[in-house]
Amino acid sequence: MKHRVSAPHRIDRLTAADFPDTVKSLAELLVDAVDDGASMGFLAPFDHETAVTWWQTQTPVVADGTLAVWVCHDTDGITGTVSLAFSQKPNGRHRAELLKLIVHREARGQGIARALLATAEAAATAAGVTLLLLDTRTGSPAEWVYSAEGWTRYGIVPAYAADPDGSLEDCSFFYKHLTTPTGS
Repeated sequence: MKHRVSAPHRIDRLTAADFPDTVKSLAELLVDAVDDGASMGFLAPFDHETAVTWWQTQTPVVADGTLAVWVCHDTDGITGTVSLAFSQKPNGRHRAELLKLIVHREARGQGIARALLATAEAAATAAGVTLLLLDTRTGSPAEWVYSAEGWTRYGIVPAYAADPDGSLEDCSFFYKHLTTPTGS
């Protein structure tokens, strides 16, 4: 699936065959986000090798389709990513979790986060998903993006996750109901 952002950016879903060749670039994005203070599940210091290892552990779920990963890239390389984790619980097949929406610091302000979000939402809808969930640090720029794009905050959990420096931060939890394709 390709989705134009603003020339020369484009968004592609990674296949199982593409994924291993993209891991180093995804690791660079993740390191940039953690270095910028984003609560992505990792603590500082966070190096490229550790990020590569983490992304490599995602290979089996990308291969079996339970994790879908998109990248936004331009002529210089990958500028952003987003993932969807599809629920494997029998009573949760209608939902997925939005994960790792990351835009490199140097590429922000170009609509990439919104384009990645729209791409993931459209793919979820096409897959029959009717409910998306996510969490993000309360007060972060990401929280504003989700609210502006129609996501509903349903709660805040105090001291839910540590920032890269180890300090505990509140986390906001969001959901978004999607419509299913006609005929589903």
